Amino acid sequence: QVRLVESGGGLVQAGGSLRLSCAASGRTFNNYVMGWFRQAPGKEREFVAAISRSGGITSYADSVKGRFTISRDNAKNTAYLQMNSLKPEDTAVYYCAADPLRGVDSGEYDYWGQGSQVTVSS
Repeated sequence: QVRLVESGGGLVQAGGSLRLSCAASGRTFNNYVMGWFRQAPGKEREFVAAISRSGGITSYADSVKGRFTISRDNAKNTAYLQMNSLKPEDTAVYYCAADPLRGVDSGEYDYWGQGSQVTVSS
């Protein structure tokens, strides 16, 4: 089992940047595919990005390609989401997720963080 804690959210103006961090407990962080999702008010939760166990494979939603970058530091048990050129429509609660068995493109995760609010003002 792994516990996930997000940090780094906040309020930013359109065009600005934020970096979210997801700190994982335990000593087997590199056994987990990591993902980021978001949920805006009144909308379904949606996939944002995912990264393989080694960090060599990444996947992004079309809406964030070229603006967001997912990465991980297995030595620090932490995953990151660098968000650049932020838009008001990026406003949402962002969740990190971890899965020990499935691949980067599965979209299914067993473990979830509590979420971090990102608000982009116009």
